[in-house]
Amino acid sequence: MATGETHSVREFLQEAFSYVNMDWEKHVELDPRYLRPTEVDLLLGDASKAKRQLGWEPKTKFSDLVRIMVDADIKLLKDHQEGRIKVNT
Repeated sequence: MATGETHSVREFLQEAFSYVNMDWEKHVELDPRYLRPTEVDLLLGDASKAKRQLGWEPKTKFSDLVRIMVDADIKLLKDHQEGRIKVNT
């Protein structure tokens, strides 16, 4: 599904790290080999078919989704640290 919004990885990092009061630039290393080629002008999902056929519309805002994801990762880390789950490496 899609929201009809476009966000960069940088925006995601800014949102996620600011949620936990951290500066993403102090913790993330950029590797130019993995930057998107310049010929990609815009990547934008289109959920119009889902809306037309299912009546579906996105309800979760970008910032809320990022916070849900960060909260889930924090919970996973705490559960691992407290021995409730084991993470295979």
